[in-house]
Amino acid sequence: MEELEKPPPCNPNCSKPESSPSSTWFDMELPLPTTTSSETEPFRLDQAVCSHGLFMMAPNSWDPLSNTLTRPLRLHDQDTDPSSSSPSFIVTVSQRSESIAVRVHHGTHLLSPHEVRALMAQVSRMLRFSEAEEEAVRGFRSMPLDHHNRSFGGRVFRSPTLFEDMVKCILLCNCQWPRTLSMAQALCELQLELQKGSPHDAVAASGNLKVKTSDFSPKTPAARETGRKGVNSSGVSRKGMFVKKKLEFERDDISQMDHVLESRSNAALLPTDINGNAGHGCNSCQATEELDSDDTFPDGREYFNRTGNFPSPSELANLDESFLANRCKLGYRASYIIKLARAIVEGKIQLRQLEELSEGASLSIYTQLDDQLKQIKGFGPFTRANVLMCMGYYHVIPTDSETIRHLKQVHSRNSTSRTIERDVEEIYGKYEPYQFLAYWSEIWDFYERRFGKMNEMHSSEYKLITAANMRSAGKSPSKRKRAT
Repeated sequence: MEELEKPPPCNPNCSKPESSPSSTWFDMELPLPTTTSSETEPFRLDQAVCSHGLFMMAPNSWDPLSNTLTRPLRLHDQDTDPSSSSPSFIVTVSQRSESIAVRVHHGTHLLSPHEVRALMAQVSRMLRFSEAEEEAVRGFRSMPLDHHNRSFGGRVFRSPTLFEDMVKCILLCNCQWPRTLSMAQALCELQLELQKGSPHDAVAASGNLKVKTSDFSPKTPAARETGRKGVNSSGVSRKGMFVKKKLEFERDDISQMDHVLESRSNAALLPTDINGNAGHGCNSCQATEELDSDDTFPDGREYFNRTGNFPSPSELANLDESFLANRCKLGYRASYIIKLARAIVEGKIQLRQLEELSEGASLSIYTQLDDQLKQIKGFGPFTRANVLMCMGYYHVIPTDSETIRHLKQVHSRNSTSRTIERDVEEIYGKYEPYQFLAYWSEIWDFYERRFGKMNEMHSSEYKLITAANMRSAGKSPSKRKRAT
């Protein structure tokens, strides 16, 4: 995004940031895509966010009581300038009747129009607000599906940057879901430590192989997968755990969310269009603020007191592979992630160029993008298909053991690694070019029948989504009751 030559004119609705003794913020509006306003199924934030496991991975935090997404975002586009350092700010996303409300907890940092556009572009990317994505949603919804999950509207949640998507797709490979969640959490914890500049981190960043990693074990190690049906590793029944976690959640968090909802009701909104162009450069408003670039997490610490942002390419590029593998328990994935980060910082991989090629999701460009991703170490067929899905291509289904399990349980197919591609084509080929969306609608429906509505789950329950828990006997698992 280019810099504005001068701030936009003062908007008559602009006001000073809302303030309280512990917080300062700007609220902005992101209009809903015009193509959804006349649809029978209007846009729903909970449906758009809670549509893929990426929303469960740190630093994303979905609150089921207030239907809000909270996470840190950077002030600059890391895909465009990966070598730059940019502070992170807590951003809360919620839905109004005809818009998305975006609250930026910025402390006393003065936000420029360029920074506002960068933040809004990241929110738009996560929610897939673009003409191509709206066309895909319309196309998918118009298809006569054999199976329709009303909780899935055809909009798949993704990360604010392509780099975060690429790393998280690596974390999906060859491990159970609790391990994936733990690795993402550990990477965000490491980012916070690097931001604070601890001595151990400085040594690690210098590439010193002698750095001790014992002090850097993840604070959220992966939980064991359940050993027997209905019982976790501590011998507690899943039903009992659900009730216990729900009660703890309501007791500990409801007062906190009441404060969030109350503060939101007093917010002054700055109208912003879908491209992030805002009447936000009001000189009279900005003159009332004081610049403090060191205070990058001035608010929202109750959400992220143990977690930073997802690390950027520049933050990972100088780390030693052995250190990263041990600190975040990444195993062989550390090498792939470090090599990816270094290639991006050195300009060998141009993320912005890849995103520009994918605009419109032209099938004629798919092979070109796939060939470029194939040159990146660690990007096999499953990872590439997931990354390209994040980039807007839905005609290829990433296949793994989960796909084989799904076809066996839902379609009674005895698929193997040798037959899976053929079986997927026979079942989902009729939905071209939205095969993945049709497949994922089934997957999400299966998850919700097994575990309950994803948008109602507390984060402590995410780790229960494991292969062992999905292999429960019976084709129609009972729905668990949720406290209200």
